[in-house]
Amino acid sequence: MKTAIIAGCRTPFARSGSVFADLTAIELGKIAVRDALGRSGLKGERVDQLIYGTVVHDTQAPNIAREVGLAVLPKTVPAVTVSRACSSANQAITDAAQMIEVGQAEVVVAGGAESLSHVPITVSDKLSKTLVIASRGKTLGQRLSLFSSVRPKDLIPVTPAIAEPTTGETMGESAERMAKENGISREDQDAWALRSHELAGAGTQDGRLTREITPVYLPPGYEKVIDRDNGVRTDSSLEKLAKLRPAFDRRYGSVSAGNSSPLTDGASALVLMNAELAAAEGIDAIGYVRSWAWTALDPAGQLLQGPAYAAPLALDRAGLTMKDIGLMEMHEAFAAQVLSNLQALSSKQFARDELGRSDAVGHPDVDVINVMGGSLAIGHPFGATGGRITVTLLNEMARRDVEFGLITVCAAGGMGFAMVVERR
Repeated sequence: MKTAIIAGCRTPFARSGSVFADLTAIELGKIAVRDALGRSGLKGERVDQLIYGTVVHDTQAPNIAREVGLAVLPKTVPAVTVSRACSSANQAITDAAQMIEVGQAEVVVAGGAESLSHVPITVSDKLSKTLVIASRGKTLGQRLSLFSSVRPKDLIPVTPAIAEPTTGETMGESAERMAKENGISREDQDAWALRSHELAGAGTQDGRLTREITPVYLPPGYEKVIDRDNGVRTDSSLEKLAKLRPAFDRRYGSVSAGNSSPLTDGASALVLMNAELAAAEGIDAIGYVRSWAWTALDPAGQLLQGPAYAAPLALDRAGLTMKDIGLMEMHEAFAAQVLSNLQALSSKQFARDELGRSDAVGHPDVDVINVMGGSLAIGHPFGATGGRITVTLLNEMARRDVEFGLITVCAAGGMGFAMVVERR
């Protein structure tokens, strides 16, 4: 059974600590799921499952999917949260497609949300252990005496680190290393970042990007409305970008805040349905899932190079080659990561040494890659980006009458994702 994508949307993506600072990932998720269902024309009673992604989990409500579902869908709809770093929403979408293809569901809502304005702050291991032991004390004196071994350094809050547990290297440091190893210049990175902002600005101005956005009315008065992304810089320039200091290697680096995706809040959601059932009911699809692939590589290597491994697998499974792809969306964690992956896809040596192929995989013309900008400008709420990319691509495929599109996402842990979508 084929899987049809019936509808999809997202909230505006906002820089963390800005307009969505008072909204949690759950609240953003409710908005996206409610609007996606409304766009589909289906009632909540038709939904068999909600699958939702997030990366930075709320310790008070770790199953974000269930909290979103309880607010938007009938209480009887099962809900599960998935997490695969920056590709969490893609995981939700492929899980939904699998359920539909094996006949376990007819309609599934999938997507993801992230609020990096609300990250859980924990305490040190020393203080945590002391608090647990102290809670068992029978007298106040016994409880207080345990804290005599606690030092001021143990009281420092611990925030989540965007770093690889196996290597200790942050994503930014990995991107910096990839830029050096692959010969990606600062000038090329800044040029790609500027392109992202310019195209996102154009897509916002002419309504192509805002069409996929559901406006958010801000509490408590619900009078202020956010209806577009607030990270797009239409006043950027190569000169301004060149003035920014390297962020991860201050002396010799080329990766800056300007050519990196910002920390972002936002949510996305899609409604997927059994394609035969949708056709029988006269429900139009915005696209169909043709194939997908997941890959992984050593995090100590080219951490963010996963798309170059996943894309050829997804194409093989679709029975296509890169020449068949009319539009491509590649998640932009860093300009260095995008350019490194495009370089690898174009390389015959990479194909031979890493993929066991005689010819380079190739990639579409740059003019049809991220045609309305990407995460560098629009933003990157970890759990939501995969849904945003899917909706953006399918909407633009319809406008351009493109048959096949390709999505790629890099993710922490050295993972890569690719999916081929089609229109009929």
